Amino acid sequence: MSDPLARNRLDEEASPYLRQHADNPVNWQPWDDTALEAAREQNKPIFLSIGYSACHWCHVMEEESFEDDAVAQRLNENFVPIKVDREERPDLDSIYMTVCQLVTGRGGWPLSAWLTPDGEPFYIGTYFPPEPRGQMPGFTELLDNISTSWADPDQRAEMKQRAEQWTDGARDKLESTPDRPGEEPGGEELDDAVRAALRSADREFGGFGSDGPKFPQPGRLELLLRVYARSGNADALDVATTTLDAMSTGGVYDQLGGGFHRYAVDREWSVPHFEKMLYDNATLPPLYLAASQLTSREGYADVVRETLTFVDRELTHPEGGFYSTLDARSGDEEGTFYVWTPSDVRELLDEVDADLFCDRYGVTDGGNFEHGTTVLNVSSTVEELAEAYDLTADEVETRLDAAESTLVEAREDRTRPPRDEKVLAGWNGLMISAYARAARVLDSEYADRAAAALSFITDELWDADAGRLTRRYIDGDTKGDGYLEDYAFLARGAFDTYQATGEVDHLAFALELAETIVAEFWDADEGTIYFTPQSGEQLVTRPQELDDQSTPSSLGVATDLLLALDGFVPDADYTEIAGRVLETHGNRIRGNPLQHVSLTLAADRYTAGSAELTIAADELPTDWHDALADRFLPAVTIAHRPPTDEGLEEWLDRLGFDEAPPVWAGREAAGEPTVYACQSFSCSPPETDIEAALDWLDSNR
Repeated sequence: MSDPLARNRLDEEASPYLRQHADNPVNWQPWDDTALEAAREQNKPIFLSIGYSACHWCHVMEEESFEDDAVAQRLNENFVPIKVDREERPDLDSIYMTVCQLVTGRGGWPLSAWLTPDGEPFYIGTYFPPEPRGQMPGFTELLDNISTSWADPDQRAEMKQRAEQWTDGARDKLESTPDRPGEEPGGEELDDAVRAALRSADREFGGFGSDGPKFPQPGRLELLLRVYARSGNADALDVATTTLDAMSTGGVYDQLGGGFHRYAVDREWSVPHFEKMLYDNATLPPLYLAASQLTSREGYADVVRETLTFVDRELTHPEGGFYSTLDARSGDEEGTFYVWTPSDVRELLDEVDADLFCDRYGVTDGGNFEHGTTVLNVSSTVEELAEAYDLTADEVETRLDAAESTLVEAREDRTRPPRDEKVLAGWNGLMISAYARAARVLDSEYADRAAAALSFITDELWDADAGRLTRRYIDGDTKGDGYLEDYAFLARGAFDTYQATGEVDHLAFALELAETIVAEFWDADEGTIYFTPQSGEQLVTRPQELDDQSTPSSLGVATDLLLALDGFVPDADYTEIAGRVLETHGNRIRGNPLQHVSLTLAADRYTAGSAELTIAADELPTDWHDALADRFLPAVTIAHRPPTDEGLEEWLDRLGFDEAPPVWAGREAAGEPTVYACQSFSCSPPETDIEAALDWLDSNR
């Protein structure tokens, strides 16, 4: 049989990131049984490189080292080189990134790890230059030293002992649960988290922390907006809106094309790291929707519309799903697609409009980015420009709209950032939620996009017979077991779409996904929900995802989801499961609520009790839609049902229910659309006036 290590096998992979390395002289292997068995049979250490297609330093390390023949020779002769796309395998990324952070105190990508043939890490880091630089060892020297040490039996034994210790550390961090569970949530978790968020807030420039880089931190903003909606805490609203304003007027937001870049490299939000990730453009719009409801500022709604237009235009599969990423690079450099100089602008616009545009967006000769270029930031208000140019505000807006359209068209002739066209189930779930929530607040037609994406996922990634989800689709190729984030994020997206449309099939899908979460990820003995399915690949440890990072904690989202769905399937004990999870991790939540925002939000739903608006109607009246669109209703379920029990029987048959669940039972329409507001087993009288029901709910929360 031919040696699988004799060639680069990444040309067989669909991942754009892996395929980027298919022409390297390194004989890269995917993470699969073939490569792992070869490592064990040949007793070679594994060199594991984890990254993703939009990762700048991943590109740099490839150009410096992985395209070098001498480096490739060392890797091919002495190691089993394995390349992993972290977006396809977040479980592997979680395990080895945790080890990196425990050992080195930091992390990042590319992640470079040397493993025993059994997958246990004994040396780890991130980017390594080809030759020593500052405190960083050179990659070539590292390869020589590690291969020499591995060849010595005594040193190899020490390396394996170290690997066992590091793996045990990862298990303690990721897999184990406390010997003694904490207390159940007591109701103070949300307030504690908000106090911590207010202490860490940058009151001058928005965001959190006193310097850069600045990340969006959507979970923290949701905490602040929820507390303001509930208690009127003006300080919480001020910090949230200051941050939302800073992001939407800064360089982290694409002022011409809409959509958010990954993060800002500076405190002022003026210069971004230019990659655009689907998950940022999914988790930020709901915050701007909430802010628009709480402040009645139309500018927040405009940010949502522009961001969803960007997603429609640049991150949408023709059949409905959503792509993952736009790269930070345009050609060989970061950001060149997005930046401008005054001369660029003057070539396209007449003198007055060019001056107006440059003043509006801070385009100067010196620039704020490399080579004297400028990342667009809103530097002057329309009112300031109107006064400076002796124009009306309407005239300024008309001129700016025309100028922006001209520059957008010109920008299309530039080298575009590459797009990673993976369709990931979990990230699609986040985006589906954003569209569904926009349908509730802005325009019901956004629900069509949510439904189309759900249809794409169910067609391509969902096995209804087995009740199992595949993680990734690209060009007809599917791969990978679904992880907890795939089930939890997608179930929440389906549930949000049901709440936006009243279509029971979306609820049915959410319930199917929740059933699999309990069957595959819930561990009753440990009182937790793991990130990987119990029937999936057995790795050196089984991780949990407790912390909110670039995406919400899947454990927190799953826990919150089970609480929201409990009223539809009370016999499934979802509230009891959620309570166990929150008790298991109670000390972690109380000890660092900002690190565990999604679990904190779930704890808030748990202690506040279920809140529902059950709407019995064939169709939501327009004035009801408008009334609901005006109210920010965090952790309130909109439970649609048919107006009559005869119609409800059809729904129950489609769901396979023997009887109506509590959220629907006995709640028929009173001859016209009727709403029942309920909070913790206490309900309003049936109302035909939605405002009366909303007022009742406000007074009882």
